[in-house]
Amino acid sequence: MNRRMPIPQLVLVTTALLVVAVLSAGQEIKTELKKPYVQSSYQALSGTITFAGNLPKARIIDTSADPLCGEVSSELLTEDAVGNQGRLANVLVYIESESLSGYEFPLPTSLAVLEHRGCSYVPRVLGVRVGQPLMIQNSDATMHNTHPLAQKNADWNQTQPPGTPPLMHTFKRPELVPFKCNQHPWEKAYVAVFDHPFFAVSDVQGEFRIEGLPPGQYRVVAWHERFGEKSADITFLPGEARNLTFEFTAAER
Repeated sequence: MNRRMPIPQLVLVTTALLVVAVLSAGQEIKTELKKPYVQSSYQALSGTITFAGNLPKARIIDTSADPLCGEVSSELLTEDAVGNQGRLANVLVYIESESLSGYEFPLPTSLAVLEHRGCSYVPRVLGVRVGQPLMIQNSDATMHNTHPLAQKNADWNQTQPPGTPPLMHTFKRPELVPFKCNQHPWEKAYVAVFDHPFFAVSDVQGEFRIEGLPPGQYRVVAWHERFGEKSADITFLPGEARNLTFEFTAAER
């Protein structure tokens, strides 16, 4: 004897099958969109960060609150405007991540390092990957404190006495994270967290280089802690090497 399935049950089963089919289709599409990344087959994006006019003069930092900092350096200077002969250092240059969403990139095998040295953070600006271990060490003979002011990642705050083992930390989400030291309020650093490897920081000659960028259309962003942000749209062809120049001025932010 044949029994018909009651209508409500039939609707539920059909709906469930449709949901499974949609989810499966979505997973297949997501997998198909991911492209293999082969760095050796691509070229580089390089360039220069220039500064129009004279850079603001560095100011002497009052370190009298910690005599040990005075022993490290007789004249500690501010680092929010560093450069040389019309070039600007510590500019973060990166590719906006939306253009790279179709790729999956392996994590680097090396540690990223941020150091308390000479009562300053070294380097001032640092780029890391999501999931890449960041080692923060105290190389001074005085007490330091590491306090990243994260908004999209977990906020934390830890004292680092001299001679103690380095702190190890990883970030789960991309963002630009300011770092401060509660022991020394002039100590600042900026750690930029990315979900791709295409970023660089300009050196004292204002030069930067980003290796292995795949062909495509991109927005390149140049960010400075004091002078703001610049951007440029480029089309990067297979086998091409491109050069960009970004110019900053003291009046812009």
